[in-house]
Amino acid sequence: MRVLVDECVPLKLVRALKGHEFTTALERGWGSFKNGRLLALAEREFELFLTADRNLEYQQNLKGRKIAILLLSTNHWPTLKNQVALVQTALDHVQPAELVRLEIPIGS
Repeated sequence: MRVLVDECVPLKLVRALKGHEFTTALERGWGSFKNGRLLALAEREFELFLTADRNLEYQQNLKGRKIAILLLSTNHWPTLKNQVALVQTALDHVQPAELVRLEIPIGS
């Protein structure tokens, strides 16, 4: 699966994930784009958008989107590093056009 990674997601997490093709918004030159434009561009080339921007679903109308969205509850690397397997499982099972809110246990 081709995954666009939002700039708010730690690169250490991306490096720990396997089995997918990851590209960051910054690598594409899309780092300064607002979520609406970013999602529109992402849908043309990617199957999934990985983000920790919890405001995304309130700021954007996500109905009718073809791209899957994996929304992490935190971007705090010390919390995420012990939950890579949880993120990997969610990433491996998300379906097209699905919004998955992944709650990362705090203090894990």
